[in-house]
Amino acid sequence: MKLKNLIPVALAAAVLIPVIFTHSSCANTTQAPSGGPKDSLPPYIIDIKPLPGTFNVPVSKTKIVFTFNEYVTIKDQKSIYLSPPLSKPPKARIMGKSLVVSFEEDLLPNTTYALDLTGAIADNNEGNMYPGYTYAFSTGDRIDSLYITGIVQDCNTLKPVKGATVMVYKNHADSAIFLERPCAAVRTDDWGYFALPYLQDTVYRLYALKDDAGDNIYDPQSDLVAFCDSLVRPTLKVNDTIPELLKYEMKDTAACLARKTEYTLNLFRERPTKQLLMNKVRLSDRSAYVTFMAPDTWIDSLWIRGYADRMLISQFNIQQDCLEIWVNDRRPVPDTLHLFVNYRKTDTTGALKPSLEHVKLFQEGKAKKKNLSYNDRKNIKHEDTICVFKLQATPETVEQYGFDLEFNFPIIRENFDSLRFIMVNPKQQESTAKLKIERDPLNLRHYNLKPETKLLSGWEYKLKVPHRAFRDINGYWSDSTEVKVSLPKDEHLSQLILELSDVDCKLLVDLLDEGRSKVLRSYIIESNSTLDFPYLKKGRYCVRLTEDINRNSIVDTGSLLEHRQPERVRFLKVDDKIFLDIPESAELTQKASARDILND
Repeated sequence: MKLKNLIPVALAAAVLIPVIFTHSSCANTTQAPSGGPKDSLPPYIIDIKPLPGTFNVPVSKTKIVFTFNEYVTIKDQKSIYLSPPLSKPPKARIMGKSLVVSFEEDLLPNTTYALDLTGAIADNNEGNMYPGYTYAFSTGDRIDSLYITGIVQDCNTLKPVKGATVMVYKNHADSAIFLERPCAAVRTDDWGYFALPYLQDTVYRLYALKDDAGDNIYDPQSDLVAFCDSLVRPTLKVNDTIPELLKYEMKDTAACLARKTEYTLNLFRERPTKQLLMNKVRLSDRSAYVTFMAPDTWIDSLWIRGYADRMLISQFNIQQDCLEIWVNDRRPVPDTLHLFVNYRKTDTTGALKPSLEHVKLFQEGKAKKKNLSYNDRKNIKHEDTICVFKLQATPETVEQYGFDLEFNFPIIRENFDSLRFIMVNPKQQESTAKLKIERDPLNLRHYNLKPETKLLSGWEYKLKVPHRAFRDINGYWSDSTEVKVSLPKDEHLSQLILELSDVDCKLLVDLLDEGRSKVLRSYIIESNSTLDFPYLKKGRYCVRLTEDINRNSIVDTGSLLEHRQPERVRFLKVDDKIFLDIPESAELTQKASARDILND
């Protein structure tokens, strides 16, 4: 028996493929014709055995033969994808003009299967890619005929994710995605789009994976995951003429974007839940760090043999999965520091239990100073004997961020009052102003120095640090330095002013480049605000808003088991586009409702 509403193979090849891919050259043969135009037509199928929509296909030793109009080659074996997937992927080989697909294990009984060839086959001579075909058959007495559609996107950039695996499960338990293969699956195209066909009329859990291992089982240590908040029941019926089920040239932007979507899945990387001490590194004589598998590490106590608590300085990063440690003591430090960490570690039952670990921190590749030879002493660099720091300012951001000061080691003596902030006007007349000193609450070695005066175009600003202004835990004093900065003078630069209203939560507002890969400016706001983005070059930019639910000033990921989505990210849209085109020498003001952006 055959499914009546499936397109016959010959008709699909003769009608559907030429409609989607229009070319003017002649078809390819086993050898390119001499003197003729170059072949640019993709191959097409002229026969399939068994025919599409066949019922009661044997579950054992099943083979499917696709015969093409010309000789073809397998460009990507992994793109031959079976849904629902087996533990081993399909095997494929070329025999003459035919592609023979077989399976290394038995198929499931009474199951509708879909075999997708998209991105797998090309002609043998010119390499023209076969656009793709989804072949359906059943080991039972019917073909399931429903489908769902949607897109998979990155949770932070909202960019489409190509090659993600979209999966549905009849088992609604949280553990299903960790232990079982899905009831049906499909991979997203270049636009992050998916159409998952040949589904039963039942209720599913819907997930997406960026599956590094390709085993269709979720591994939280390596895979990205997305999930739908609610259960899914397909209602749309498979039909030959449905645009969402056709194969498109991915460069056909209009056609690809015109496809309807039912579900949007935001792909994220989960924070590990299994806690253990992962790594250790001795950075120098007096510094080291240890890392943990999961964030929010619970440490009851730690100590280093031979040193009192007051001699140790420690600091977690914001995720609390990396701990930096410094020894604040003038005495020579041994080659091996014995660190003891009493923390809550995940036991075999998955519970956090107190655990004491002895960590040996070795100092490698450097002789002790008291034993330095004459040649070693000659090779000592100046920065090995001073309190090293980096002081910098960027013309485009100095108004917002000020001067950035970071030390290599924690400082134990400071004299910020000795710093001088000097302003030089266009007539070369000097004056001074005060600085506001802000210590980074997340990095005890980092400070922000902001001038307490408005900076003006055409002025030069100098920050002078005198000799011996700071002393670090090594006992070394700092050298003097001076950093100069002026506001940009380029008359071609532009300014964007964003007036945000209806702000009723804490928001992270970022200005990104066109590729959405680099954050250029950032603000954290909790009320209606006017945000200034000056000194922008001509180009395209994006404004991203992130709803900071837990108010920790970072973008938090989701949790599959807790059914918690990553913090909501949206982009400012103007005329239904997320890109802002900034011309030269312009001052643009954009008004927007934060509530409307987040609810879009």
